[in-house]
Amino acid sequence: MNKQHILIVDDEEVNRKILVEMFRDDWEQYELIEAANGQEAIAQIENEDNRELVLVMLDLVMPVMDGFQVLEYMKERGLSEKIPVIMITSEDVLDSEFQAYSLGVADVMHKPFYPHIVKRRSKNIIELYQNKHEMERRLKAQEKAIRAQEKEIRKSSEYMLEALSSIVEFRSAETGEHTRRIKYFTRIMLKYLMQYFPKYGITETQMDEICRASALHDIGKIGIPDAILLKPGRLTEEEFEIMKTHTTIGCDILEQSYKDKSSEFYQYSYNIVRHHHERWDGRGYPDHLVGDEIPICAQVVAVADVYDALVSPRVYKSAFANNIAYDMIMNGECGQFSPDVLECFALAKVDFFNIVEVIKMFEFS
Repeated sequence: MNKQHILIVDDEEVNRKILVEMFRDDWEQYELIEAANGQEAIAQIENEDNRELVLVMLDLVMPVMDGFQVLEYMKERGLSEKIPVIMITSEDVLDSEFQAYSLGVADVMHKPFYPHIVKRRSKNIIELYQNKHEMERRLKAQEKAIRAQEKEIRKSSEYMLEALSSIVEFRSAETGEHTRRIKYFTRIMLKYLMQYFPKYGITETQMDEICRASALHDIGKIGIPDAILLKPGRLTEEEFEIMKTHTTIGCDILEQSYKDKSSEFYQYSYNIVRHHHERWDGRGYPDHLVGDEIPICAQVVAVADVYDALVSPRVYKSAFANNIAYDMIMNGECGQFSPDVLECFALAKVDFFNIVEVIKMFEFS
């Protein structure tokens, strides 16, 4: 077992010898090393052989470099948090003690000192710091394990979301990549929203949650009859009213499936599922919300959903060209959207076009 090092720093040799002698009974555990001034102390601290340095006993007044300069050196390099320092001084000045504590010393002892008291306090401080470091190590290990667990849970959650979304797409005879494209489009829009419209207060973490929640936007279509969902032609007014219920059906599914209804992910999912067909002028559904009554997450997903529906082939229509789909949305042919969201859509125009074109490159059927 490697010995732990204690560094004794004092310009008076007799003081060093007294302090070294205090630990004679503990020489199997500790190796005592000495320095006659601050410069020698720093050289010992930097010495790779002293990796197990567990305590510095530091005199205040010394030639070449004093104790305060050593403390400043240690503080600048973050060593004061790792290696405890006991300041040993013959000065009985409150200002000096205050300065020493402000520079990170663990304790201050005054000369002349009592050996048994110095030894006991030194061992207490060594034990305190070692327990602190061990606790920090365990906390870091636990944090690492928790993060790894969260990553696995998130991966499983993403898999389940994609699997569920794929079922919806399979039932509605869509291309199979609709949900994934919605996530891409939503992320792009949110990046512009974060950059140019900070008033919405969207953070990176919230952006991730909204993108994940966007995958569930059409989950309610599971409850729409095939005769309506797969109809190759225009829906009748009565059929369209039934189709519109996929928003509220989706919310019913979420309410029954999620226990923690206070979570951010649930709130985003619920708002997106229920309100991604609302329109800025109140002519959307199911609640006919107007303007900022519509949650911003649903507003963004609404544009992404409409754009993807336009540029993708469906059983009842062919795909529109990118520029035509863009113009239709900007001109209000697909309902009225928020001016802020439309500005983000305009900024994202080239990004949207590029995604569609890249996807086309890999469609081999």
